[in-house]
Amino acid sequence: MFDKMTPNQRLLVAVLISIIFFVAYTAIFPPEEPKQNLQKDTQEVVEKTQSVSVEKVSGHTISESEKINASGSNDIVVIKNDKFILKIDSLGRISSKELLEEKFRDSEDLHAQVIPQNGTKPLFVRFLDKEINENSLKTPYVASIANAELSAEKPVEVTLTQNLPQLTVTKQLKFYADGHYDVKISTSKDVRYYVYIGDRPQVTKQLMAVAGSMIYTNEDVAHITEDGEAEGRKVFSGVELASAFDQYTATLMYGFKADTNVIVERGFDNNPVVYFEAENNGEFHGYIGPKEYKVLKAINPVLVNAIEYGWFTFAAKPLFALLSWLYGIFGNWGWAIIALTAIIRAVLYPLTHKGMSSMQKIKELAPQLKEIKEKYGKDPQRMNAATMEMYKKHGANPLGGCLPMLLQIPVFFAIYRVLLNAVELQGASWILWIDDLSRMDPYYILPILMGASMFYQQHLTPNNFTDPMQEKLFKYLPVIFTFFFITFPSGLVLYWFVNNLFSIAQQFVVNQQFKNAKDAKAAVEKKSGK
Repeated sequence: MFDKMTPNQRLLVAVLISIIFFVAYTAIFPPEEPKQNLQKDTQEVVEKTQSVSVEKVSGHTISESEKINASGSNDIVVIKNDKFILKIDSLGRISSKELLEEKFRDSEDLHAQVIPQNGTKPLFVRFLDKEINENSLKTPYVASIANAELSAEKPVEVTLTQNLPQLTVTKQLKFYADGHYDVKISTSKDVRYYVYIGDRPQVTKQLMAVAGSMIYTNEDVAHITEDGEAEGRKVFSGVELASAFDQYTATLMYGFKADTNVIVERGFDNNPVVYFEAENNGEFHGYIGPKEYKVLKAINPVLVNAIEYGWFTFAAKPLFALLSWLYGIFGNWGWAIIALTAIIRAVLYPLTHKGMSSMQKIKELAPQLKEIKEKYGKDPQRMNAATMEMYKKHGANPLGGCLPMLLQIPVFFAIYRVLLNAVELQGASWILWIDDLSRMDPYYILPILMGASMFYQQHLTPNNFTDPMQEKLFKYLPVIFTFFFITFPSGLVLYWFVNNLFSIAQQFVVNQQFKNAKDAKAAVEKKSGK
């Protein structure tokens, strides 16, 4: 079949098959994040040998959790406002944070609980001394307050005290309405201990969304360890931000001293566990909640680096910045996506126009190309030479029609990453039935419209198929794409649908231009013939 196709058709088929393969493969096997080279001020140690489980030494295996619960571990502080409920337990950990806004829902459509029930939790302290550590798991903290209402005007201060036989541990915490908090930990004598950032949230994780841990260093390098891929131990210094994250939410810690050692270690199911070596009277900051760009930037600009787009971060970040700017104009994320699509199409217009024109020229040359094939069919070398000469003579580029499509592929995947990771789209309505652009269309209207527009675009696009099988393959592509897009976020489907509409409009223009040129030529020939 492929030997009967033109170079243009072969490249087009290859591109489309590549897209289908990428979507299908990454849906089954999410892509691994590329490994970054560590900078000179970052130390990385990978221990391949089996080490003691982090959960075991920190008191978070099932058996140890049962012991902790039996010893009376429960919530001793509850802090509320209109956006969340935060709880601290008797081990001095932030044990729970429930997001109350309606747009923040988990996979079961319940209010999102950012901190998982099991696993390590933020502000858990583990001591290097075994005896002190065992006592710390049995001795409850005492809190300065039990309940508090948090307002934007006044933060809530909490002092937690743990009196161990060997020393006293004091945690001074200050919580703010935007979700961040300040921490100062002191001990009555110098001892070595570690503070845990907590296991990553388990609120949402769609296909191809990255989840795990991220260490962002002062060399502007993000070191990501995905769930299931933690190996041994990695130690980092010069850390500006440590994050345990899922698709839309994260628990973050930042404000470390430059020489603080932040460790990423293998935990349960080879998932990463993040903690750092603290010092007496050490101070740092934390944040637990949605990865909303404006909120994170207002707290501390370094926190926006917690919004990770995977492979396409280099293109996704500026696209999100543009999308946010458009949202500021339209006040609606759906219309902002449409405007972004229009801008992208305007930038690519010269190339897409040239590509469509090339395809029209090749269509018009089809009879002559068929004659060349019949004449030199048994001599492929002469046939190719004659074909290329024909293209050159009439200014047709066999690859011109595919170049715009190739350029749109990275843009498409960058847009996909933006719309997949933008928590701002949660609960963002567009029109009538679309009340959440971060979720699939509940009535499948947008995917069907996208498939229909793709089919109509194919009808308008010139082709010169000589094999019925080739033509069938292309006719089924809209059906295949519709099937894949059904479960995609409706914001992404909206982008692709509107992109198809712009392609259809541009194809109309190109087709009309060629028709007018052909009619004018025919009129001149008719007049000269008279």
